[in-house]
Amino acid sequence: MGFLVISALFVVFLNVAMYVLLRSFLGAGGRRPHRYCLILNMLSIIGIGMGFKPEHAGAVTAVIIQAVTIWLMLQVFLIVLLSLLLVGKFLFSLLAKRRRESLFAGMKGGKYVVAVMTALALSLSLYGSFVGRHALHTVEYTVPVEGLGERLEGYRIAQLSDVHLGSFYSLDDFQQLLEKTAAEQPDVLVVTGDVFDNAGMTMQAARLLDSYSDRFPQGIYYCRGNHEHIRGIPLLEIALEGKSIHNLVNDNAMVLEDSRPLYIAGVDYPMQREQFAYLADAYTQKAMDGIPANAVKVLLAHHPDFLENAAGYGTELVLSGHTHGGQLGVEGIPLVPPVFEYLRGWYSQGRTRLYVHPGNGSWFPFRLGCQPEIAVFKLTKAE
Repeated sequence: MGFLVISALFVVFLNVAMYVLLRSFLGAGGRRPHRYCLILNMLSIIGIGMGFKPEHAGAVTAVIIQAVTIWLMLQVFLIVLLSLLLVGKFLFSLLAKRRRESLFAGMKGGKYVVAVMTALALSLSLYGSFVGRHALHTVEYTVPVEGLGERLEGYRIAQLSDVHLGSFYSLDDFQQLLEKTAAEQPDVLVVTGDVFDNAGMTMQAARLLDSYSDRFPQGIYYCRGNHEHIRGIPLLEIALEGKSIHNLVNDNAMVLEDSRPLYIAGVDYPMQREQFAYLADAYTQKAMDGIPANAVKVLLAHHPDFLENAAGYGTELVLSGHTHGGQLGVEGIPLVPPVFEYLRGWYSQGRTRLYVHPGNGSWFPFRLGCQPEIAVFKLTKAE
């Protein structure tokens, strides 16, 4: 219910902004197009209410959600473009020392300007909906570690996150992702939650992921995300039972023995938001229990806010996801409100480094300037 209320408020905001801007550019002529916007926005709220219910998941709802996404993002881009034009006109009027009475009374050739900007906004919306969210790429980072042993020099960890299997990410898509990841020949694969996001796919997805265990010499390590809790942990536990996947629920495993052995730990997702800080501390303590003080420690935590907890245990690397990198950005810079303290890319606290993965899939089918990725981390001795 909370998600629907927030979505409805967002749609109302878009509708009001469209009204102001259409009247600014078209004057009284903006009433008719705004009526169409109002009707489509009301239908969008209904579509959100229907489409984002797990029990309604299917081909029809996928089409509804995709259509709503295209329409909402079209408005977002159009509002930004028209607002920039108004600001530009205002600044030009100041520089030219012209009268400003007509600033909100319409713009000469306004209907042509609106038409061109609408076409551009639609192009961006369609690109992000059908191209940007599939533009998978691979990035590799070097992670310097003090006192790294010879066996771990050049050790490569691949990370996947936020696949969100379901209407917009099929099992075939998941298999292609795993195949491309295995082709990078990392030593180990870690998966940081929000993979099993459709109950009807959970059993098959677990078998598929397990079938790739032999493609990664040191195996596959996994931690839960919030969407696994939403879809049901009991089914997930049954699906993972007897598999080679290391399901780290506030636990750890020794991956490779060396002068400084490599341990990978994983924490569960604290679903009780009002208790997040307390649970994060307790989960981290359990996950780190038994790890030698001299070990190279990698923590898998779906939510990036575990950075501070991990730093308290001298963890070298924290790998997380959850935020999807905002799904909208320019040149790697997110263009969304700072809802999360750690949104995308690299952060650090002391010697502990955090990487926030932008995700591989999404439940909101749109990405622009925030590509899905295969992240590879190469351990190397710090100089």
